[in-house]
Amino acid sequence: MGSLGVEDAWSQSQDATYVADTNENTKTRKSKPAATSGTSSVSAPQTHTQTQEAADVYGPGQITVYGTRTPQALVGSSTLSAASIYMFNKNTLDEAANLIPGVSSANTGGTRNERTLTVRGFNRFQVPLLVDGVRIYLPADNRLDYGRFLTSDIAEIQVAKGYASVLDGPDAMGGMVNLVTRKPSKALEGELRGGTMLGHGGGYSGYNVSGLIGTRQNKWYAQASFAVNNVDHTDLSSHYTPTATQRKGKRLLSDSADWRVNLKAGYTPNATDEYTVNYTRQGGEKRAPYNVNDSVALQRNWTWPDWNLDSLSLTSRTRLADRLTLRTKLYRNTFYNLLRSFDTSSLDTQTKPKAFNSEYNDTAWGGSARLDAKVSRRDTFGLAFYGRRDEHAEIQQVFPGGSYQPRLTSVEQSYSIAAENTFALLSTLSFTAGVSYDWRVLERAQGYSAGIINYPTRNRGAPNGQARLSWKPDAASELHISFSDRVRFPTLFERFSTRFGGAVSSPWLKPERAQNYELGGSHNFGKIQVAGALFYSHLNDLIASFPTIYNGVAVSQSRNVSSGNYAGAEISIAIPLRKNLLLGGNYTYIHQSVTVPGTPNYKPGDVPTHKAFAYVEWEPIKGLRFVPNVAVASNRWTTDTSGLFYFRTGHNVNLAARLDYQITPNVQVGVNASNLLDQNYQLVSGFPEQGRNFFVNLRISG
Repeated sequence: MGSLGVEDAWSQSQDATYVADTNENTKTRKSKPAATSGTSSVSAPQTHTQTQEAADVYGPGQITVYGTRTPQALVGSSTLSAASIYMFNKNTLDEAANLIPGVSSANTGGTRNERTLTVRGFNRFQVPLLVDGVRIYLPADNRLDYGRFLTSDIAEIQVAKGYASVLDGPDAMGGMVNLVTRKPSKALEGELRGGTMLGHGGGYSGYNVSGLIGTRQNKWYAQASFAVNNVDHTDLSSHYTPTATQRKGKRLLSDSADWRVNLKAGYTPNATDEYTVNYTRQGGEKRAPYNVNDSVALQRNWTWPDWNLDSLSLTSRTRLADRLTLRTKLYRNTFYNLLRSFDTSSLDTQTKPKAFNSEYNDTAWGGSARLDAKVSRRDTFGLAFYGRRDEHAEIQQVFPGGSYQPRLTSVEQSYSIAAENTFALLSTLSFTAGVSYDWRVLERAQGYSAGIINYPTRNRGAPNGQARLSWKPDAASELHISFSDRVRFPTLFERFSTRFGGAVSSPWLKPERAQNYELGGSHNFGKIQVAGALFYSHLNDLIASFPTIYNGVAVSQSRNVSSGNYAGAEISIAIPLRKNLLLGGNYTYIHQSVTVPGTPNYKPGDVPTHKAFAYVEWEPIKGLRFVPNVAVASNRWTTDTSGLFYFRTGHNVNLAARLDYQITPNVQVGVNASNLLDQNYQLVSGFPEQGRNFFVNLRISG
């Protein structure tokens, strides 16, 4: 089916879609009472305004996310609101999404030192990232750095875990992550935020600033927003022990600068139709801190002076008839990335063979069309088509000498056709089934080795299927069971990269596949709201680096040789004790087992076995809000630079607190402290995380 409108969805199933590009207007969204979804009508603290947030969410940018809506909770089972992002002072995507159960932030370590996420054990390659429903994809290697995505102008983060609707696009092997921007809900509205980051001893370490201005009129709206995050440096814990490559105090080469602008305009001729143009541009630059465990001789001196994304999209939603709605998207995305390698840590000379300048320039044209039909009072059917053309271009300058290699290009098309149907078997029981077929057409793939290499091309296709049964026996309870069988296609890097001469290409690489099972539900014990799930995933045809011999030389090759099993559980709880006091939190358990032939000691990294988050929201007097919170993560596997020795990182406990005071209805000041215990910990070998830090900010809205 197509995703149900709010009224239909919440009347049929408590865990209904939450909510993919719904047909209702803003008034309908805002007026839906909590009781419709079986939740308690007890008021949350006055500072938590979910109703207003719903009006601010850019509807055409949403995807279908199944989960239990808990109006009282600051952190949902599958979503995170703008108010909560601000309240917990999470300035980047990896920090914010880490609050959601089943999602864990991670650090790739190594020279790239990128921030990333895992969703129930699935990595960034297996869980697509979207902004307003448009996929952000880098055709060369798709190594997105989630630390470059700012959150101050985000209305909502959506995470589809395991079961992602086939109508929302391809490659969702382990789910989807979607950033939904804001849209105006008043005749005139604006907001300006500014803040200063303070290090371990209270010294300056950076700033961020963001602003928004918008208007909503009877038949149109417009908005402009911007965000800037400038990190001068991060401070290590006072418990950190210095090494040859990193002293105490400031983390060397940890500076970065990111900015984003978003412009949107919409035309709403009636209560059901909407036509929008949406433009986003973000730019970033960063350097790469050293691995503190390795000698100076083993370090690479890399810096990214440019890490830029650009997206222009046109969306439409048209009710063709009383029971028929057409949604379309057209977009153009670009990505420009410049990686520079220097001789030394001074980052000012390029005379040795290790030095280079590598430039990526990518362009994607794409679109989708989706038709939702309400076949009968009980039956809803959806049909969707996705198409995209990615062109990747790269050029490399090598040293000594500074000569340029020829420009290399690769072109690939990707498509998906999907159908989904939801049938209400009973007033309390609904069944959803979906199928899709994804395929890719590789037009050209080029590499370089003493001349341009034109790799052999191979086209691939794969089917997907899923089903979900949901039962709502009463207004306070919901149970569901689901199955999803999805694939993700390999990147150009996995198929053709020679890894600086240490690998051979694999043009016939197949897509990875996972079967995801889930049994979950929710129940309201009076005012207490509880939701949970048990999940299991079997992965096969996983891509791994396999040792082989090529022309008498020992090299590696990407092959579909690995398999794995992920199993776990999640639980979320919200307890509104009084009108001004809320307790909440969530817990996730994940066990991973992955078999990699040729690497018998392999251990999957980046995912803690146990992860928990708990918070208190207390408003002791009107206008004053105090939010202490704690995030706990157990050991996770990591490996040394050689990739041969695996060991545990150690657990970490991040105790934090936020204090806000509403000076006037339009002016708020706040103070936030993180890692109050000043714990020295790492998520990946050789890259210690930030020590105790503080943040002071001012927020003006109207």
